[in-house]
Amino acid sequence: MAEIYWDPFDVEIDTDPHPTWKRMRDEAPVYHNEKYDFYALTRHHDVEAAHRDPATFSSAKGTVLEMMGNDLSSTGQIIFLDPPEHTELRQLVSRAFTPRHTAVLEDRVRGFCAGMLDAQSGRAEFDYLQDFGAKLPSMVISSLLGVPEEDQETFRHAVDRMFHIEPDVGMVNEQSMAAGQEVRHYLRGLIDLRKNAPRDDLLTSLAQAGLSRRASTDFATLLLAAGTETVARLLGWTAVVLAAHPDQRAELAADHTLIPGAVEELLRYEAPSPVQGRWTTRAVELHETVIPAESKVLLITGAAGRDERVYPDADRFDIHRDHQAHVSFGFGIHFCVGAALARLEGRIALEETLKRHATWGVDHDRAVRLHTSTVRGYSRVPVLVSPNSTQ
Repeated sequence: MAEIYWDPFDVEIDTDPHPTWKRMRDEAPVYHNEKYDFYALTRHHDVEAAHRDPATFSSAKGTVLEMMGNDLSSTGQIIFLDPPEHTELRQLVSRAFTPRHTAVLEDRVRGFCAGMLDAQSGRAEFDYLQDFGAKLPSMVISSLLGVPEEDQETFRHAVDRMFHIEPDVGMVNEQSMAAGQEVRHYLRGLIDLRKNAPRDDLLTSLAQAGLSRRASTDFATLLLAAGTETVARLLGWTAVVLAAHPDQRAELAADHTLIPGAVEELLRYEAPSPVQGRWTTRAVELHETVIPAESKVLLITGAAGRDERVYPDADRFDIHRDHQAHVSFGFGIHFCVGAALARLEGRIALEETLKRHATWGVDHDRAVRLHTSTVRGYSRVPVLVSPNSTQ
């Protein structure tokens, strides 16, 4: 049997990494890639335990492979902080990202979904992502933050450019960095305005949270990027996976109470962000392998979600699965602050889709995959529907 090889930059492997990840779980639960000098954990227990141990598996030296090495905690960005700095900042930003902010969004999200899906009425085909799924999370997070409606589409495309990758350097490239600067500059200006002219939005809450100007701007940028990119990938997988499982899709169309569980199963089955990086602060021995101190470690949550040790028949998509918690939102101190919002968007998007289209097909020949070292999914998903399928 061929030697196991995996790296997050290999587009061919990324098309279907699950067989490789299964071999890694079974044969090399502590995998070492010599080319890029990183270790990788794939078993659910190991990935969860590492998430819960920030003292050993630090975020301070980066969470994306191509950016790892330098101390990024000095940037003040919450994603690169360990306790106690992370604890203090998380408490501050959590005041801004309250359940109240997300709960009041239900009608707004439903209105966004209905408007975009109704605009496709009468068409035999539309792009589920470009006409709907990629726009929805951008509209929602922009609305929550308080980005003016007339600017939202411009900044959706700017966020897309932030995830632009190039061979050998990944997301560390001129186009990606320029887009990031563009977004930060714009959000910094809005936060400055909110200090003197507050509104009922998240940017105002961040402006008043006691954070530095830089920290407020970086957190707003993180929310805009993560809230746009990962939910878009979730909705792309929703269209593709349910088209491949028409019997289960029919059950969801007939009974919307099954949809929240289906969203969790989609997140487990095809994690939108399947790889997170950490840096070891001490030597760690796992499965008779020593990971040295000062090592890059990738936590492959996409592999953990298919671990047969936790999920029976793990490669089977099953909306009726007895859901044990998945790791697609992380665990511990870096658990996704926007998880409730992502679940809300996924549930309502699927409800509103199934109200109008109980069936659809995917034109795989024209579907376009999206690939970065940390995000996996589609950027275009052409769906074939009956023009008269609205129920």
